[in-house]
Amino acid sequence: ATPLLSNRPSVVIGPACQGARRVSGMDFSDFERLGDAVKRLHLKTHDQAGLFAACPEITPSEHLEQALRRGAPLASAIGTEKARSELIVAPFLPELKALAPETSFFSGIDFTVDVASGLNGVCDFLISRAPEQFMLSAPVVALVEAKRDDIHEGLGQCVAEMVAAQLYNQREGQSVAAVYGAVTTGSIWTFLRLTEMTLTIDLEEYMLARPGRILGVLLAMATGSAPV
Repeated sequence: ATPLLSNRPSVVIGPACQGARRVSGMDFSDFERLGDAVKRLHLKTHDQAGLFAACPEITPSEHLEQALRRGAPLASAIGTEKARSELIVAPFLPELKALAPETSFFSGIDFTVDVASGLNGVCDFLISRAPEQFMLSAPVVALVEAKRDDIHEGLGQCVAEMVAAQLYNQREGQSVAAVYGAVTTGSIWTFLRLTEMTLTIDLEEYMLARPGRILGVLLAMATGSAPV
């Protein structure tokens, strides 16, 4: 298990960062474009429509529905990424924890894995398949990034965080078959999967108007029932 504010040295583990460009002063937010992240991290890409279509839709609680009814218009009016994170994305996570108590989630924590490759920085939201809530424990299985306007602006950053999670899990001896990611504007969600060095992006967009579908995908990612 790793404390939330970790001072442990970073290491490079596994093939994903072999030959990665060594630059100082970079972090996750510097992976601005998907193409740059894929090239720098030596990934293969694949697009697939309906990648998570088989994930069962989950009926959201009245509490979640009410939080989204109140929060979504406010997030839209405020117009910042922070507002979208707090008012739209965050309400899903206690719901996820209630459905899957063996998981944990973290918001706005430092996730330093390999400073030399730029795999460090703060993640919007991080989901672990471990129940400890006071400290981050492997395996990290999903990462969510909230962006103000454009899904594409967050894809590179999310991919970098997914690779960092993959390396972190390897370092902790808790490798999993796949690490997942999500990028959202609040109203639109795009989901991703990383297996070894292959990144698959779901071409289907998930809309906030059907929160049960989003909750179903997040639950499948967290519990290990999502496609691998």
